[in-house]
Amino acid sequence: MNKNQQPEWLEWAKELQFIAQAGLTYSKDAFDIERFERIREISAEIVSRQTGLPLEKVKDLFCNEEGFQTPKLDTRAAIFKANRILLVKEKNGTWSLPGGWVDVNQTIKSNTIKEVKEEAGLDVEATRIIAVQDRNLHNLPPYAYNVCKVFVLCEAKGGDFQPNIETIESGYFSLDEIPPLAEEKNNKEQIEMCFAAYRDKDWEVQFD
Repeated sequence: MNKNQQPEWLEWAKELQFIAQAGLTYSKDAFDIERFERIREISAEIVSRQTGLPLEKVKDLFCNEEGFQTPKLDTRAAIFKANRILLVKEKNGTWSLPGGWVDVNQTIKSNTIKEVKEEAGLDVEATRIIAVQDRNLHNLPPYAYNVCKVFVLCEAKGGDFQPNIETIESGYFSLDEIPPLAEEKNNKEQIEMCFAAYRDKDWEVQFD
């Protein structure tokens, strides 16, 4: 299986979860609600069995939303200095572009700016969208829910890195000296894409 393919069991589990959540959102009949709750539980059992994660943890990650199910949003900032890209080091020793989940009270732009300040200590201006990607088509391991990743080109305006609860170091790297990456968040191909967008003033936004 290549990284652009999800295992069939995950596709089945995600579809069952989607059907169940939609049913729980719109159904009024008590018997239907009970059936949809069982479908949702089956989807969690599939993921738990295939991944080895405890069932309760899977339910917390996979079955904790209400309303019509939509992808989660994740923003990643690409910041350059002297043809080098900024990465932040996480506590497990891997590196990533500053970013994270979009909060309910944030926009793509404001969330990108906020995450850079929190993780890298920098004040930035978000200038261009590089790409909008379906995470499960690009990153491993596959998640049991869909994530829409938005890569944003930013310009640093000031600030300094300070160790925080999420990151312990930051640095600028050329393309041939990229450190070990947090592959579930960003991979070498995505870093290369950011370099290409930075160098191309006529860059066209890529999207899945």
